[in-house]
Amino acid sequence: MSFPHLDLAADAHDRAGERRLDEDWLAERWADPASRALVVVGSRIRPLDGRVDWRPTEDAPDGLRVLLGERDGRTWFAVVVDPRQAAYDRIGDRGEWVGLRAVLQDLAAGQQADAPLVFHAIGLAEWLYAVRHCSRCGGALQPRAAGHEQICTACGKVTWPRTDPAVIMTVTHGERGADDERCLLGRQAAWPEGRYSTLAGFVEPGESLEDAVRREVREEVGVVVGDVDYFGNQGWPFPSSLMLGFHGRATSTEITVDKREIEDARWFTRAEMKAEAEAGTLVLPGGVSISRSLVEDWYGGPLPGRW
Repeated sequence: MSFPHLDLAADAHDRAGERRLDEDWLAERWADPASRALVVVGSRIRPLDGRVDWRPTEDAPDGLRVLLGERDGRTWFAVVVDPRQAAYDRIGDRGEWVGLRAVLQDLAAGQQADAPLVFHAIGLAEWLYAVRHCSRCGGALQPRAAGHEQICTACGKVTWPRTDPAVIMTVTHGERGADDERCLLGRQAAWPEGRYSTLAGFVEPGESLEDAVRREVREEVGVVVGDVDYFGNQGWPFPSSLMLGFHGRATSTEITVDKREIEDARWFTRAEMKAEAEAGTLVLPGGVSISRSLVEDWYGGPLPGRW
């Protein structure tokens, strides 16, 4: 079966890393009428008629030019604008600028090829906006390498974007494929009624990915996990995560939720999951997320309903 999260990573661009310090080449490509730029204010973009607004570079406002790379005979850039200095009278009303989640379904529905470029742009923009001072001396950071590095103006230390590994997992119990095999899903208190998803959490220092799966499940819902199998991964710039998907096999079934991150957790058979999803009493993760892919991989096919 095909997995929904792969639709957003199917057409990766050439990131042209060797060109990031080539100022003459960057200027030449920026001046090329075929090149395109995505304007990012802070970490927000402004859709145009429901689509990502890739515009000719000559129509882009002033801002930090970030090289995304090459694809389809074009060079693609992001222009990152500090929201505290944004001239909204020239780039549209402040309320028209939205976070990436607001356009995910549009990307999945018709602009899948743009998704890797958009994820790249938003991830870097978020890092450039959030990380402004040197971790060694506190000095101001200056972007370089077409937005992919920052150098301290005081001590010269170079800072690179960081990616935080996070595990995300289905947890199952019972004979594989049997009618009574069950899958464990949880929900947060802030979510709308009926919304459940896979458990997830960040990897801690010195921890293996498999042990992170076991620890997170034990901490959040009190279930003990034994065998852990790798499923796949998805870059997730909210703000800078790499979601590493796993299937875990539970050796216990009693649930004790932590009431801090997880409000409720439930075991679902395939029949229960299908019936409740069809009825709308169970609302599953969105189709573009690896969480959805993990659930549907266990279930054995597509399921109705999504966030």
